[in-house]
Amino acid sequence: MSHPRFNPFGLDNDVDYQSWRSLKLENYPASFADLVVQVNDPRHLTRSEHEAILALCRKTNMALHVSKVGQEADKEVARQLGLQFGLERLDRNLLADDDGITSIAVHASGERQHYIPYTDRPIKWHTDGYYNPPERKIWAVQLHCVSSAASGGSNGLMDHEIAYILLRDANPDYIRALMEPDVMTIPARMDDDGIARPDQTGPVFSLHPTSGDLHMRYTARTRSISWKKTPLVEAAVAFLDELLNSDSPYIFRGRLEPGMGLICNNVLHDRTAFSDDESSRRLLYRARYYDRIKGTELAVAYPA
Repeated sequence: MSHPRFNPFGLDNDVDYQSWRSLKLENYPASFADLVVQVNDPRHLTRSEHEAILALCRKTNMALHVSKVGQEADKEVARQLGLQFGLERLDRNLLADDDGITSIAVHASGERQHYIPYTDRPIKWHTDGYYNPPERKIWAVQLHCVSSAASGGSNGLMDHEIAYILLRDANPDYIRALMEPDVMTIPARMDDDGIARPDQTGPVFSLHPTSGDLHMRYTARTRSISWKKTPLVEAAVAFLDELLNSDSPYIFRGRLEPGMGLICNNVLHDRTAFSDDESSRRLLYRARYYDRIKGTELAVAYPA
C-alpha cells in the first residue's frame, strides 16, 4: 500500500491541511446554479463540456449537466456519461434493474414499496451505499432526471470535503472520532429467509488506500442505525446534524428537471417529499460506482 505525498486528511499534518483548505475554499461556488454545465448530448461530450464538468468536480466533487435529451427514457445517457469520466464498475445492488442502473420512481406494490427512495416521502441527508460492506464502497453516483414530479422532489447537495473542513475546524477530535472503524453500525436487515444483509460497521470518514482521497459514509436516519456511545461521537454527530439542517452557504438546493443530471463523488444529499399526478410522474435513473471520477484525485486536483 502506497501513501500519497500530499496528505491533507492526516490529522497530524496541519501544513498540508491548511494548504488544501485554502485552495479548496478559494472561489468556491455559491449556488445550485453555479454547478450547472450546459451540454448538447451527455452521451457524447465535447472537449470543452468535459473540461467544464471535470473542473467543477475537482472543486466541489459534483457537477450538474443540462441538455436537450429531455424526457428520453434512455439509460445510456447516464452510462455513457459515466464512462467518459472513468466510471465503469456499477454497484448492482439488490433493487437495481438488470443492467445495474436503478429506476427511481414511486412503487405502490412489490418489494420496492418498502424502501423510501421508491416512495414520495422525504429522504434525510446521506451518502449512497452507507450500508454496503467495505469491499463495495460507493465512490461515485449519478442521477439523471427523465421526468420530474408535479410538485416537490428537490435535492440538497453538500460536498463531503466541505463537511470535513467544517467539522475539523470546529474540533479536530470530531474527525478523529468519525474515523474510528466502529463508529457507525447499520444493523442487519432481515427477510423471510433470515438475514438478507448482516450488520455493517465502519467509519464515517475513510481514505482511499492509494490515492488518499476522502470517502464519507453517513446517514441522518435515526432508526436502524447505531452510533458508538461516547461523548465525542455524540458531539460530532450532533454538530454534523446541526450543520446539515442549517442555512449554510455550502448547502445547494434545487430540483432536477427533465434532461438534467448530477455526477458526483458520492456527496451528501437529501430529497424533499413530492407529489405525482397523471401527467407528471417522477422518474430518475441512479447509477452507483465503485470508481471515483477520473481526474479528481488529490494528486491531480492539487498538484504539489
